[in-house]
Amino acid sequence: MRAVGYRRSLPIENPESLQDLDLPAPVPQGRDLLVRVRAVSVNPVDYKVRLRADPGGEPKVLGWDAAGVVEAVGPGATLFRPGDEVFYAGDITRAGTNAELHLVDERIVGAKPRSLGFAEAAALPLTSLTAWEMLFDRLEVRTARPDGSNALLIIGGAGGVGSVAIQLARRLTGLRVIATASRVETRDWALSLGAHDVVDHAGDLPAALRGIGLPEVSFVFSTTHSDRHWAAIAEVVAPQGRVGLIDDPEPVDVRLLKRKSASLHWELMFTRSSFATPDLDAQHRILSEVSRLVDEGTIRTTVAERFGAINAANLRRAHALLESGRSRGKIVLEGFGD
Repeated sequence: MRAVGYRRSLPIENPESLQDLDLPAPVPQGRDLLVRVRAVSVNPVDYKVRLRADPGGEPKVLGWDAAGVVEAVGPGATLFRPGDEVFYAGDITRAGTNAELHLVDERIVGAKPRSLGFAEAAALPLTSLTAWEMLFDRLEVRTARPDGSNALLIIGGAGGVGSVAIQLARRLTGLRVIATASRVETRDWALSLGAHDVVDHAGDLPAALRGIGLPEVSFVFSTTHSDRHWAAIAEVVAPQGRVGLIDDPEPVDVRLLKRKSASLHWELMFTRSSFATPDLDAQHRILSEVSRLVDEGTIRTTVAERFGAINAANLRRAHALLESGRSRGKIVLEGFGD
């Protein structure tokens, strides 16, 4: 089968950083689905793994977002059958989705939204799971906080996760949603997704919030450069508020939260699959709900860039754009050039 992967951790400018490969087709076991991949999207985790996990000459396939059709199922699978259209974000401990055929545990898979094509659907799983788990499992934003500000600040609102978090918070909660963005196009993008306000994270963030009448917020969801914003985060979170991080910041001084009894929460979408937690099937339920919300028009896909077929050259372009830090929404690739 055709696939894209790498054998050595190299800068994306090097043609060998991602290569077209021919690999054996995998065989489903247990509760696996064998999915014929029709489209993928690219996330920061793809380039982070490429740069940090050197496979030592053995081909390693990346990719943790896909939409496709179930080709076959393992003997223990009960949720899906061959021919079903699905979408999912995969498992970081297994081979990735940048391949024609891919194995995934059915408990982290959802039925693809009927109203979307494969490329539009592939943009959603990883970011939807990350945003949902942070908002509702970690920060518990549906629980009223003592400070009464009833506001959520999303730092990096125009990125992939921020783009979904804005929609979920605006449509499914009564929170006032404030996103950050530093460019006109990213500001407009965040507003189009439903943010009540957008402030510039490149300047004085506490002053910007005071300027819209919010000296403090109940919840802070930081998706990027959390170390740069840490002092500001500690200043604007309300007493007994909650702070959530998903990036890989330089060390921060968590003692800044003590005076306010503010709590710190980490979210990694791969935790449940990496540790085979007893609630692994929660991701099946979340994706099923996301699919329903899309089909009823409550939330929409966050595709911003289409980079053509799934091949090494196009994936190198996608990695380069993500590494630049100037992307918005999601980058998708569709088909293997048939």
